[in-house]
Amino acid sequence: MFMRKHRPRITRIVCGLIACLVAVSGVSAQRPVRDWVRDGVIYEIYPRAFSQQGNFNAITARLDELKNLGVTILWLMPIHPIGQEKKKGTIGSPYAVRDYYGINPDYGTAEDLKRLVREAHARGLKVIIDIVANHTSWDSVCMKHPEFYKTRRTRQHHVPIRLVDIAALSYGNQQ
Repeated sequence: MFMRKHRPRITRIVCGLIACLVAVSGVSAQRPVRDWVRDGVIYEIYPRAFSQQGNFNAITARLDELKNLGVTILWLMPIHPIGQEKKKGTIGSPYAVRDYYGINPDYGTAEDLKRLVREAHARGLKVIIDIVANHTSWDSVCMKHPEFYKTRRTRQHHVPIRLVDIAALSYGNQQ
């Protein structure tokens, strides 16, 4: 029953993993992989857990340490404000994005983020940001457009399994 019910989702996940493996291996002749991607050493950072301070300035202060470890790419987990409606735990999940244009104030300001990126680039480090493109929080600024969201036959917003803190976006609407 589980496999029948979730087969499309599992198929998408497997296909996505295969696509990632092909891209990393450089097999595709259609689109060459840049050296920094193929040879990169990625360090994923959840700003809240990275240091006692839990902010961009604390990450900036440790850039030399990360570079000395051999890191070439900093991967910041979502940096946007976290939704409060239906949140998990006391803080909520960084993947329940409330505003894609905002910066989580717990992490600092837009200028703090820009300084982190500038300082990382000065050390030859790349910075990538985890963008959550398939769902938002329930109190997202996007919620004023219900047509942007997947709905069930009952016209309620779609909630992926076990992810009650997020609402799934629908890309069927081309607005």
